[in-house]
Amino acid sequence: MSGKKAFKPKARRPRGFEDKPASVLRAEFRLIEAAVKVYDAWGFEPLQTPAFEYADALGKFLPDEERPNEGVFALEDDDGQWMALRYDLTAPLARFAAENFQDLAKPFRRYQYGDVWRNEKPGPGRFRQFVQCDADTVGAAGPAADAEMIALASEVMRAAGLKDGEYVVRVNDRRILDGVLEGIGASDPGLRMKVLRAADKLDRLGRDGVAALLGAGRKDESGDFTEGAKLPDASIEKVLAFLDSTGGTRGEVIARLAPLVSASETGEAGLAALTEIDAVLTALMVGEDRAVFDPSIVRGLGYYTGPVFEAELLATATYADGQPMQFGSVGGGGRYDDLVARFTGQLVPATGFSFGVSRFAAALAALERGVAEGAEPLVIVLNLEKDRAADYLALAAELRGAGVRAEAFLGGGNMGKQLKYADRRGADIAVIIGEDERQNGQATIKDLKLGAKLAAEIEDNRTWREEQPAQETVARGDLVKAILGRIKGANG
Repeated sequence: MSGKKAFKPKARRPRGFEDKPASVLRAEFRLIEAAVKVYDAWGFEPLQTPAFEYADALGKFLPDEERPNEGVFALEDDDGQWMALRYDLTAPLARFAAENFQDLAKPFRRYQYGDVWRNEKPGPGRFRQFVQCDADTVGAAGPAADAEMIALASEVMRAAGLKDGEYVVRVNDRRILDGVLEGIGASDPGLRMKVLRAADKLDRLGRDGVAALLGAGRKDESGDFTEGAKLPDASIEKVLAFLDSTGGTRGEVIARLAPLVSASETGEAGLAALTEIDAVLTALMVGEDRAVFDPSIVRGLGYYTGPVFEAELLATATYADGQPMQFGSVGGGGRYDDLVARFTGQLVPATGFSFGVSRFAAALAALERGVAEGAEPLVIVLNLEKDRAADYLALAAELRGAGVRAEAFLGGGNMGKQLKYADRRGADIAVIIGEDERQNGQATIKDLKLGAKLAAEIEDNRTWREEQPAQETVARGDLVKAILGRIKGANG
């Protein structure tokens, strides 16, 4: 007999990946379901694309020859081509639209949800795999399509259980800042990118921090120095005036922006787009409290080509120590007319909206909002006579047939252990049919949630034992009706 010990791998989770318990998954499923109902109602069609795409289809995330896994998880197929797990859901959509362009009804309106993967350094709250949920329109030019996306995003916020005033969709057009940059002679691509990056940090660094990055540069708290765009003072003031244009009605923001882009054709086009978006949103009854114009929104450097927007949560929750919990942006989107053109060589207009499911669902759970609620009430049928398992399974099936979430206990243990299992499962009701109940044609209903609540309130043990308000015995034929009544009563 060999003395070599059998290999036992250590149970460990790869860095940057997470296990999700039932409570988290249910919240995410409910959020996706709420969004999908909106997308379906607005005429979007579902699409599923593979987890893998050819690496060269991922655009700027294409692995280079020296580092094939940079940014993505890639592998070489047996035909020598590199494949990578999708980085987002937009690049697969662009590939699908280009591959099937002749056969698609255009505009092509699709929604998709699923996992995406990023080969980046993990950290607190930063995962390498997460779920996105997108809706896009491919083949529709013009601001009306962008306005519809903004209205759609606002409707998803409502469907998620948020009230108006608890969220806002912030809207801008990238061409307006381009027009400002043209006006100050900063159209060089490298300089433009530095200005865009500085503007994108307004929320984090404030006005003074952005001003430093537009000028000579900025040293952060750690002592690291970031070289600035080196704009002259007059040009810095004009960019800051652009960022300061937010506040008030959509019309008031447009009026403030107009003189800043009067000398730029590009800027005028962006302003005209915002004007039309305002008209469409007004027609769709998306009020000023639901969608605002905010020039500081410059998301997606090098990706978006026109209107851009972010869905931000305004509602706050508090940590255990009373400190406010800020959520910020939970999704966003905009126009990206260049993405399909990478495959076709032709300009194909496209606009879309995307949100991160885990982040949004976690925020809703902290806010105790609608779709973050738990599962439907669970009923567990105890298995008290081992030779009658079929009867208990049949009863659970009978309850499910009446629309009740139910299971029959199939493990071992006496009634006490089975009730403990029901508690650990978070069950609402336990059904008890032992030998006595069966012979008398009865069933006992034990309301576990009500029992726990009353146990905390009743101080007199004798009263508790005598009254047993959370437990009742009914005729077997009335069992389903009695359980439905308790569930309906518990749900108000």
